[in-house]
Amino acid sequence: MRTRDWDDEADDAPLGGTRERERALKEVRAVYRQADAAYAPYSCPASGECCQLAVTKRQPWLWQPEWELLSRGRPLPPPRADGGCPYLDATGLRCSVYADRPFGCRTFFCQRIQGPSRQPAETVATLLERLERVSQRVAPSLKAPRPLLDWHAEAWRAATKA
Repeated sequence: MRTRDWDDEADDAPLGGTRERERALKEVRAVYRQADAAYAPYSCPASGECCQLAVTKRQPWLWQPEWELLSRGRPLPPPRADGGCPYLDATGLRCSVYADRPFGCRTFFCQRIQGPSRQPAETVATLLERLERVSQRVAPSLKAPRPLLDWHAEAWRAATKA
């Protein structure tokens, strides 16, 4: 099942300029909207526990355009001393970039999720494939997504060297 809510006719064309990058980010946002729609029947307790990355030993893995969307146009937050997601607010309970949160944050829920008994695995798989295609156009050398904290640490090192 492939849903098209924007023009992805030239899905295999390599990206090079700003216009193409903007188009890729637009498609990432479209994927995010579809993920949100797939999970609309579910509710989350919004405890922020899943964002305590050092505690859960889990973190979202991002493709390059996801990282670009997340980090673009906003100051890079410092790493958190508690090992939580650097994009948590000061209380450690709320996401400071909720509208641009990564795909993995949109589709991962703890055991306290409420809603239908079966999560939309097929939709998630289709959307992940679409993210991969977009990433391959933007960054063909990147063959897999990377953990959020790896992207953040690399950007933090570059920012603190400058």
